[in-house]
Amino acid sequence: MLLERLSRNWWAVVLRGVVAVLFGVVAIARPGLTVGALVLFFGVYTLFDGILALVAAFMGGSGTPWWALVLKAIASVIVAGIAFLMPGLTALALLYLIAFWAIVIGLMEIMVALRLRKEIQGEAFLILGGVLSIIFGGFLLARPGEGALTVTWMIGGYAIVFGVLLIALGFRLKGLHSRVQKAVA
Repeated sequence: MLLERLSRNWWAVVLRGVVAVLFGVVAIARPGLTVGALVLFFGVYTLFDGILALVAAFMGGSGTPWWALVLKAIASVIVAGIAFLMPGLTALALLYLIAFWAIVIGLMEIMVALRLRKEIQGEAFLILGGVLSIIFGGFLLARPGEGALTVTWMIGGYAIVFGVLLIALGFRLKGLHSRVQKAVA
C-alpha cells in the first residue's frame, strides 16, 4: 500500500531531492545566506514558543505554574528579538553551542569506548570519533568565523548527498510504478 502510493508519486520524491540539492548548492556558494536563514528560523521558533507559553499561562491546565510560563514567554520573546535584531550575535551563540556539544559528545564517546574496551572489538573507531568530535569543537571555539563557514558547508554537503539519494530513489520508484502498471494491465 505505502510502496504503491510512493511509486505513484515518484515525482514528489524527485522534486524533494532537487530542492535539497539546490539548498545544498546555495549553502556552499552563499554560506552567509544559509547562516542568516538558520538564525531567522531560530528566531521564529523562539517567538512562537514564547507565544504558546503565554497562551498556556492564561489558559491553565498545563501543570506548570502560570508565572513560570510567563517567565518562559518573556525569555523566549527576548531571545527572538535578539535573533531578529542581532543575527550575528545569535549565529555566534549557536556556533558556540555546537562547539561545546561536539566536545562533550566526544568526551562521552571516549569514556564509553574505554569502558567497553574489554567487551567489544573496534572500540578504537569510537575513540577516533570522539577525538575528531573534540577537535571539531575546539576548531569552532578557536576560529568561530571559519567554524561557521565549515558548519554551513557541512550542512550544504549533507543536503546535496541527501538530495541525490532522494532523486535516485524517486527514479527507482518510477521504474517500479511502471512495472506494477504493466503487471496490472
